[in-house]
Amino acid sequence: MIIRTFDASDRDAVIALWRDVFPEYADASRPQRDPALSIANKMRTQPELFFVGVLEGDVVGTVMCGYDGHRGWIYSLAVAASLRGRGYGRALMLHAEAALVRAGCPKVNLQILSARRDLLPFYERLGYRVDEVVSLGKRL
Repeated sequence: MIIRTFDASDRDAVIALWRDVFPEYADASRPQRDPALSIANKMRTQPELFFVGVLEGDVVGTVMCGYDGHRGWIYSLAVAASLRGRGYGRALMLHAEAALVRAGCPKVNLQILSARRDLLPFYERLGYRVDEVVSLGKRL
């Protein structure tokens, strides 16, 4: 798998991948989960931190990250279901972490939906630990 920065020509493939990997992206009652909107927003804010994994010309994985000068965040790590367990998710995460290190980021956070606790072992194998915090949010 080759990891490179997202290009506008990847848009449709990324949306298709995300709709497959993240079922909540298809929920019309949650407009904040619109993958086209997520891509458009990322293209306005640190687009150089949006990566795709490409295998034989096809987008098979994604990861986005961001750094606000205090800490980094990882978003939208996705690998096609048929290709999981081959190290592609790990490679995407390490690529994103390296990009954050180059930006001077000292700490990275990520969130998973509480309904997806099955993902914890993957992230724990990469050195992530559950922080004892309460995550708050507000839609603007």
